[in-house]
Amino acid sequence: MTAATGLTELLLSRIRDVADYPEPGVVFKDITPLLADPAAFTALTDALAEVARDTGATKVVGLEARGFILGAPVALRAGLGFVPVRKAGKLPGATLAQAYDLEYGSAEIEVHAEDLSAGDRVLVVDDVLATGGTAEASLTLIRRAGAEVAGLAVLMELGFLDGRARLEPALASAPLTALLTV
Repeated sequence: MTAATGLTELLLSRIRDVADYPEPGVVFKDITPLLADPAAFTALTDALAEVARDTGATKVVGLEARGFILGAPVALRAGLGFVPVRKAGKLPGATLAQAYDLEYGSAEIEVHAEDLSAGDRVLVVDDVLATGGTAEASLTLIRRAGAEVAGLAVLMELGFLDGRARLEPALASAPLTALLTV
């Protein structure tokens, strides 16, 4: 068994399927058992920190809310700064905002204007890539702040939702790394 196969098996064994959540017909991928297991959480953090180092990132952005849980320890492990990207209205002080469309409606995310600047290479970290709307908005926000996108790294990509295809233009050749694809 290779190290990658071992990591995949470990991560998959700690992700629980919850049927009909948050609505009938949806199978929710619950990562809380993975977070509760120190060996699995450490392996996940190490794998994502390696992605950060490989991309030459100087900062890690975590997307609200599970991206905070994953991104902060990744930044710490890789020796980088951590910057939260939050829902609109949650950050004090001067912010940059980016609106984006959801399946039904729209949303907006923000970052502190001074937390990213020219010269920063930013790795975006999140738990799941679904349709890609939030991730796409974060890439736009990072560039508007004057920083460069080093890549996007997620624990899990829901391949059947085609988020990767939506993100390819926004990534502009920066890598998209998914440790798992389901």
